Amino acid sequence: MINKLNSKRHTNHQLKSSPEYSQASFTFVLSLAITVILLLNSFHYADGTVRSWVFLAFAAYAVFTIIQLIIAILIRRDLLQAGDIRRSTRLLGYVQLLSILSGNLFTTVFGCNLVKKRKPPEYTIAVYMLLTQLCVMAISALNLFKPYVSNTFLPAMFGLLIITVFHFASLLLVAKYVDGHYAHPKLVWIALPLALSAVSGNLFALVLGINLLAKIRRNGNPALTRWGDVWVKLTGNSTAMLGLFFVVFLFCLSVCSLLTFEYSFAIDNNYSAILLPPSLEYPLGTDNFGRDLFSRIVYGARISLIVGFASTLVPVVIGGILGAISGYYGRHTDNIIMRMLDVLYAIPGILLAVAIIAAFGANTVNLIIALSVGAIPTYARTMRANVLLVSTYEYVDAARAFGSSNLSIIFKHIVPNSLAPMIVKSTLTIGSAVIATSSLSYLGLGVEPHIPEWGNILKIGSTYLETHSYLAIYPGLAIIMLVLSFNFLGDGLRDALDPKLD
Repeated sequence: MINKLNSKRHTNHQLKSSPEYSQASFTFVLSLAITVILLLNSFHYADGTVRSWVFLAFAAYAVFTIIQLIIAILIRRDLLQAGDIRRSTRLLGYVQLLSILSGNLFTTVFGCNLVKKRKPPEYTIAVYMLLTQLCVMAISALNLFKPYVSNTFLPAMFGLLIITVFHFASLLLVAKYVDGHYAHPKLVWIALPLALSAVSGNLFALVLGINLLAKIRRNGNPALTRWGDVWVKLTGNSTAMLGLFFVVFLFCLSVCSLLTFEYSFAIDNNYSAILLPPSLEYPLGTDNFGRDLFSRIVYGARISLIVGFASTLVPVVIGGILGAISGYYGRHTDNIIMRMLDVLYAIPGILLAVAIIAAFGANTVNLIIALSVGAIPTYARTMRANVLLVSTYEYVDAARAFGSSNLSIIFKHIVPNSLAPMIVKSTLTIGSAVIATSSLSYLGLGVEPHIPEWGNILKIGSTYLETHSYLAIYPGLAIIMLVLSFNFLGDGLRDALDPKLD
């Protein structure tokens, strides 16, 4: 009996210690869920007809989902029998790479990870960089079915194509010439262009370029830097990387939409196209004014990201400064600052935001201010607690002994070593800011009604839930996915930055 229990524990430990097996199971579940959703939506139950393009998407997803299940079973068998994944099983990853043609990003990412046994962070970042660029191109290309496109559409698409080819070549070079502690010195010639290609909004390219330069600089030194270690842990967390991918994808799409999308489709009324169902011309249908829902959601992402990041950055900076001063000086300074913040903390954040917007008017700037003010106390408390801890370390005493000023000690020694919890907290609360933005816009207290924003779009769609439910479903899904992405990313950063989890 004891031997069976020990054998079972050994088997479970062996499976859990394999990132490929965990990712294979996770990918299968996600792919299966989307396959079922596509199947349910491939039939028009009112008249008994089949939506051919949805059914084709279901069939493509189903094929790669079955292959994913087979791969997961083979990986389990290999781990239990040989203790490692066989080469024949890894070769099936190349089959899953073809799933990019069906739009199944989950199996595509898994295929990229499976084909390479040892994956440095730069390889994973390069994979997501290329996928981001491909997704932005695919989304932008849907504008070809519209009656007309923006004047900058063709030059912008040509530029995106060049960047995509460059990113693909960079992925191949990274896969060949980069390992855990070494990057070929000649890769410096692609690192700089990669960083510059981030002008398209693809932040993965910027991160990859910086990481390559850092790794080339420390070639021959196997020791990891603090942030190098963070990237190793973060890129090994598939859910965190998927969250980061969706955030970067939305940011890149928001930047590229300035050139590839026609803004008039999102704001101009078209009474000849009122409440049309999804089609190639209008991928997500039209609203009660004939405006393209697809374009409105794309432009709405820009507002949600701007307000979410800005309403988090402002309290991080102000609350961080107040918390650092309060925690370092203590006594009377601490009492004055924290008691004032306690008064602000006693007012519910959403009520304070409503009061500020009601007093100064509903617009984007006032919305950012309203959401920022209520969040200052929480960040101040977090920074204060970190500063109280870091102030007791020996290098702070050494800085005092060398005659450094108090401000120099605070902002050169204490604050940089107190940022990790602030980064994690800010990442987790950006999702709350996105929800608050959409909620206030839904109530008419956020972004101006004529501006395409997810809360405004959801407000219009809520009046057509029974007849045209897609008007509320698509913006609702966009909000859910963005909030989930920030939460996944925040959890991954917490695990990567917490030394207790090593």
